Amino acid sequence: MIKYIKFLIFFISLLITWEVLVRILHVDEYTLPAPSAIFISFFNDFSTYHVHLYPTMQLVILGMICSVICGVFVAVLLRLVPVLNDYIYPLLIMSQNVPVIVIAPLLVIWFGFGILPKLIVITLVCFFPITVSLLEGFNETDKDLEKYMKMMGATRLERFFKLEWPNSMPFFFNGLKIAGTYSVMGAIISEWLGSDKGLGKFMLIAQRAFQVDQVFVAIVWIIIFAMVMYSIIYIIQRIILRWQR
Repeated sequence: MIKYIKFLIFFISLLITWEVLVRILHVDEYTLPAPSAIFISFFNDFSTYHVHLYPTMQLVILGMICSVICGVFVAVLLRLVPVLNDYIYPLLIMSQNVPVIVIAPLLVIWFGFGILPKLIVITLVCFFPITVSLLEGFNETDKDLEKYMKMMGATRLERFFKLEWPNSMPFFFNGLKIAGTYSVMGAIISEWLGSDKGLGKFMLIAQRAFQVDQVFVAIVWIIIFAMVMYSIIYIIQRIILRWQR
């Protein structure tokens, strides 16, 4: 609790410093608005931008579901069929070295402006930490326990589901928390490419109109969404991994 209070005090101090510097230096609001201006816009313009919140939230949730499915599938496949590691794992590394903003326009060309290319963008951003974390959890399985289960006659699938899978759960949730925060960024990038609603679209509209305060409002909502995703995953982790405590 104390660390949260310390952070809150530090954060408020940063906002106060920002506010004071903007006023002392007479910084133009079209360059950098004061926190007070952003705060006012956050509430006063809610009726203008609230229609953009749900589409982004929907994208984030659907994108996370797709990311978890793909990430878990690839990790389990590589664990149960080790011969595929030499072929698939390098492709996973390569997929993270290509900027998503470069691939995204191609996805629009191939799949149009619907929801599918947006979900693919989010999945490309988020599935990698899930897969890598799960694989690390599988590799950290106690070798002595695994040998003991072999001696007891356990099959490969029994060893996987009764030993390796439970052992990997803490690692899985660590990767999931990273993916949860990335999912919001992926949703915003996908909305930049072509969308009639969403926080990404709202940011583009505000930027073109030089409404910098509304750009910061969108950033605040992005942070809120990311924190909510992280918190939900953390709560689920605490519930499922009660034995870990």
